[in-house]
Amino acid sequence: MLIEQAVRCSEIILAFAYAQQSLEFIRGLQPEKAWGYIRFWLSVLLLFGIYPVAVEAGLLIIACVLLYRFQGPYCGGSDCMSVLVLLCLFLSHIAPTQFWREIALGYLAFQLSFSYFQAGYIKVINPEWRNGKALTDVFAITAYPVSQSVRRWSTYPKLMFSMSWAVMIFELLFPLALLNHYALIVALVIAATFHLANACLFGLNRFFWIWPAAYPVILWFQARIMAT
Repeated sequence: MLIEQAVRCSEIILAFAYAQQSLEFIRGLQPEKAWGYIRFWLSVLLLFGIYPVAVEAGLLIIACVLLYRFQGPYCGGSDCMSVLVLLCLFLSHIAPTQFWREIALGYLAFQLSFSYFQAGYIKVINPEWRNGKALTDVFAITAYPVSQSVRRWSTYPKLMFSMSWAVMIFELLFPLALLNHYALIVALVIAATFHLANACLFGLNRFFWIWPAAYPVILWFQARIMAT
């Protein structure tokens, strides 16, 4: 994948992510409602590749306004990742040379890979994740809108134990997928499926769009480092 193709594909997915987030604010109160409308239409412009530098600059300004408004990320990790993807794509456009453009996108690819590894590391050092209790609690007593049929999964300790270790092993081994193009594709499909499952089971729909927004960049990055 060429660097220009990676950037454009990431911008398209990022546009969907920001449009979705904007709709949440549009249904709320002022002044977030007004910012939501502005960000939604900027997302539409980004989707079609219209003045991407100016649009991404505008989205960054709104992101800073919302960070100040809520004294930090409004929705935790997904908002942090949203700003990271947006910032790196913006920097890739204004970079003075091809070298610095690759640095900006390479940093995004590194952070994506590290985010999965870090998530796995935090889990594996926690004894309650290692014995399956943490995931059992997620299904049994979570505040997320989980159906009763899904909550009943928590009554199967062996299932929770197996799922816990499957998630941890995948997240810890994710960086190794950078060693092979096809392994990376498989890893990204699994990761996207994982985010989709979280969206369907727990309503964590923001994560489904924003992490895949960086997937085209990491595919370019893997090909770039293998070519050196």
